[in-house]
Amino acid sequence: MPPEVQDNNTQDTAGKTVSLPVIGHISRRTALKAFGATLGIAAFGTAAKPMIDKYASMSPEEMLQRHYKELDSDERAAVINRLQDETKAKHGVDVTIRDLPPLDGVKYGYAINLSVCNGNGECMRACHKENNHDRESNQSYIRVLEMKRGSMDMEKGSTTYTHPVPDDDKFYMPVQCQQCDNPPCVDVCPVEATWKEKDGIVVVDYNWCIGCRYCEAACPYHARRFNWKAPTVPDDQINPDQGYLSNRMRPAGVMEKCTFCLHRVRDGRLPACLEACPTGARVFGNLLDPDSEIRWVLANKRVFMLKEELGTQPSFFYYFDE
Repeated sequence: MPPEVQDNNTQDTAGKTVSLPVIGHISRRTALKAFGATLGIAAFGTAAKPMIDKYASMSPEEMLQRHYKELDSDERAAVINRLQDETKAKHGVDVTIRDLPPLDGVKYGYAINLSVCNGNGECMRACHKENNHDRESNQSYIRVLEMKRGSMDMEKGSTTYTHPVPDDDKFYMPVQCQQCDNPPCVDVCPVEATWKEKDGIVVVDYNWCIGCRYCEAACPYHARRFNWKAPTVPDDQINPDQGYLSNRMRPAGVMEKCTFCLHRVRDGRLPACLEACPTGARVFGNLLDPDSEIRWVLANKRVFMLKEELGTQPSFFYYFDE
């Protein structure tokens, strides 16, 4: 049986009482206290404001909602129906939010041919649109680093280049969530709001995330994003094909990340970034299928993993033709 959900009370910056549900031995309030102790009182007031705003705006149904993993099929259906209705009421848009489970016998992997990628950025733009990212900040789960030839130090790569691409003295390395087998972001989450699914995709329960950003600090690939405010997307630009654990509209005060477009790939389609790539640099597939294209790449190309020495065991690979 799932642990009993209780109510803890705290106050937002306006003095309004806000309930923070408790699950098991770790409550959201306890995690917030730990976060505050780490930052100090003054810094905590600023850093915690998006979290407090999130709880202040939550409906009673959201407040009492249990962790995703504890919901049975009927409860998940009720949550999804509520979210669809809320999106319709707020934006006037009919959306379909699906909760597609991982497929049996599948572990997803991604590879990028750095000999072919030319830094055009179409993958970032596709991610931006597909995942209902905030239009004002031009958010994306992908960063394309312009790197000096001969160097593999991603910390020295540039994401702000504006000159025509490609530059003959540079190569281009897209970086996004590596879907690690040993994900440090999961290990540090104080409320277990993020976890790795059996198909290899690391996901986030947006309703359970407290926005402490420990996962963001732990990720060596800078692949996590924090919503300082609710993403602003014009109503006529909202992607209606949504997944509960992927690209649905996220609230302020929560973390988010690349999910390999799980709402697409678990439906037999390809990630949006791959379909948008004009150079054919991206390869995606099932690592457990010996006949898949990605397995051929791993067997026949000069492949490396980013920051392999950290032991995160990524499911994301890079390779060169020569």
